[in-house]
Amino acid sequence: MLLTAILKSFDPVTLVIFAMLNPAVIIVAFYMGLKADQWQKLIVAALAASLAGFLLLAFAIFTGIIQAESIGGEAGIVALQTVFGLFWAVCGYGLAKAMRRAN
Repeated sequence: MLLTAILKSFDPVTLVIFAMLNPAVIIVAFYMGLKADQWQKLIVAALAASLAGFLLLAFAIFTGIIQAESIGGEAGIVALQTVFGLFWAVCGYGLAKAMRRAN
């Protein structure tokens, strides 16, 4: 049994929920934040996480796991995933920095 959801084009609450809970964004951004040795690389990590999240979302739509009512939310989802990706990258970077200080 697959969990299905509906992605609406201009529903900000739905877009925020999809961006916030996208596992690809969380995993990629946090991992790249852990590996970053300069804070400037966190922006690249956020953009890469956003792309990974968008590809996962597109795959879910094409396979029927998520239903998309119309086209139009893609720009919003990419922008929001970049913001949440930056948050997770900063978390990973902060954890790595704290672990380096502890050693």
